[in-house]
Amino acid sequence: MSVKGQVKSEIGNTKLKVYSIDQKILLANKEKILFGDKYLSRSYKSLYSAAEKALKQGPFSVTQKQADPPSGDKHDYMSLAPYWWPDKTKSDGLPYVRRDGVVNPEVKNYPDKEAIVALTKSVYALSLTYFITSEERFAKHAVTLLQVWFVDGSTRMNPNFKYAQAIPGKTGGRGTGLIEARHFSEIIDAIGMIKNSALWNQEIEGKIKEWFSQYLTWLIESKEGQHEAAAKNNHGSWFDVQATAIALFVGNIDFAKNIVETAKTKRIEYQIDPEGKQAEELVRTKSLGYSTFNLEALFTLATMGDYLGVDLWNYESIDGRSLKKALDFLLPYYVKEKVWTYEQIAELDDQRIYTLLLKASQHFSSKNYLEYAKKFSDESRSKVTNIIYNGFAND
Repeated sequence: MSVKGQVKSEIGNTKLKVYSIDQKILLANKEKILFGDKYLSRSYKSLYSAAEKALKQGPFSVTQKQADPPSGDKHDYMSLAPYWWPDKTKSDGLPYVRRDGVVNPEVKNYPDKEAIVALTKSVYALSLTYFITSEERFAKHAVTLLQVWFVDGSTRMNPNFKYAQAIPGKTGGRGTGLIEARHFSEIIDAIGMIKNSALWNQEIEGKIKEWFSQYLTWLIESKEGQHEAAAKNNHGSWFDVQATAIALFVGNIDFAKNIVETAKTKRIEYQIDPEGKQAEELVRTKSLGYSTFNLEALFTLATMGDYLGVDLWNYESIDGRSLKKALDFLLPYYVKEKVWTYEQIAELDDQRIYTLLLKASQHFSSKNYLEYAKKFSDESRSKVTNIIYNGFAND
C-alpha cells in the first residue's frame, strides 16, 4: 500500500469521538500533517514538544495536597476563591473580602486547581499527539494519568466540587467553584482521541464513565451545581459546557440536547444585548477578558450543538441577539480599531482571540474572520490551536 493509501486507511479506521471540537477539521488536519503540510508543521512541532514534556509530568492527584478539606477526606477537591483577600481591618483577617480580578497568592497553598489544569494540558497533548502519530507511548502515559485521577482507589478524586473556591470566614466551598471543572470537556475530548490505542479498553472507559455519571448526578442535584446552572454570567455558560460534554460522554443525549436548546434563550438572549454587549461581563474589572471568556464558553457549546443537531451559531432573537453579534461587538477592540473604554486591568492573551476568530471563520460568512485572525502574531499562528480549529490551515 502507498503512503497515501496507508494514511487514508488509518484515518478511515479511526474511533475518534470528540464533542467540543470539529471532528472533520481534526481529521483533515491530521491528514495534512501526515502528508507534510508546511503550514501545520510548526503547530505539529509545538504539539509534539508539549507531548514529550508531558511524558515526564505527573501523575496528578487531589490526594497530593498537604491540607485537608472540611470533610477531612483528601480525595475531595478543594481550592481558594482567587479574588478574596484577608480583611486588613480585622486582626484575624476574617472574613475575607473581595478584590475582583486581583488574584490572592494564597491560592498556591491549594494545589488541586493547578493539578487539574496540569492534568488537562498533559492528557490533551498526549492524546492529540497519539491521535496523529499512533505512538503508543503517548497513549500509555495519558491512560496512566487518567487512571490515577479518576479510577485508582488510593488517588482518585471524589466526584464532587463541594469544597471548590472556599472563602475563609465565609464558606468552605461554593457553587462558583465549579468554573474550575470546565476543563472536563477537554479531558472528555482527549479520551475520544485515544480510543484506537491498544492500551485503551472497555474496563477503563467503563470506570471513567461511572465516575462522570456520579459527578453529573452531583452536578444536577447539589446546591452548588444548581447555583451554577442558574448563574446569569459566564459561570452559567461554562456550567452548560461541562454538563453537556459529560452527558454526551455517558450517553445522556436527551439531557445534553435540552441544555443546548435552552441556551438559545437562557444564555444568548439573556447575556447578549442587541448591540452585542454582554452586560454581566462588562461590570467586571477584566471586562474584555470576561466578555471573551463567556463567548469562548458559548462557542464551545455551539460546537456541541453541531453534534446534537442544534444550531446556536445562527440563532438570532427577534431583536437581533446572537453569537455573531457578540463577536462583532468585540472585534474592533480585538484588532485595535477602537479603544476599549470599560475597565480591563490585565492584558488579554492574543491566542484566545485568535482561537475565537478561527472558530468564527467556520460558521459566519459576512466578515472574513480568518483574515482578521491573520493579523495576530506569527507566534500565535504556530500554536496547537491550528490543528484543532483551523479549517483553512494552508491558506
